[in-house]
Amino acid sequence: MNKTDFRKLKLKAYTLTEVLVVLVIIGILILLALPNLLPLITKAKSTEAKMQLQHVQTLQQNHFYEKSKYSANLEEIGFIQEKLSTDGNDGKANYRIDVVKADHNSFVARATAVVDFDGDGTFNVWEIDQDKNLREVTAD
Repeated sequence: MNKTDFRKLKLKAYTLTEVLVVLVIIGILILLALPNLLPLITKAKSTEAKMQLQHVQTLQQNHFYEKSKYSANLEEIGFIQEKLSTDGNDGKANYRIDVVKADHNSFVARATAVVDFDGDGTFNVWEIDQDKNLREVTAD
């Protein structure tokens, strides 16, 4: 039987130094790209506020058709605030939804970020009214 000496058998592979150099280069590229990606991340998260406010506007409109007035109480119109990301591990919502003003003819609902997305101390704020006018009050 032919015995092979495994100590003399050479396998083509990368050295530890080569792998570490590649990882360092990838890390540097990520650090260079991250500042350019932060505005995109903030924009994506602000979509949550827009969607929630549009939902509140629809619920307010339905409440208005039934009661001939807008409500200051989110529970009264059937809106349930998702658990906030600051409330614990299972919270997912990044915005707190509130009704700022509500009367017989108009309402204003506000979505205020509970997380500072870019770390500058400014929290993102969006508002919507009875005419579906959605606007960013404070940019983050």
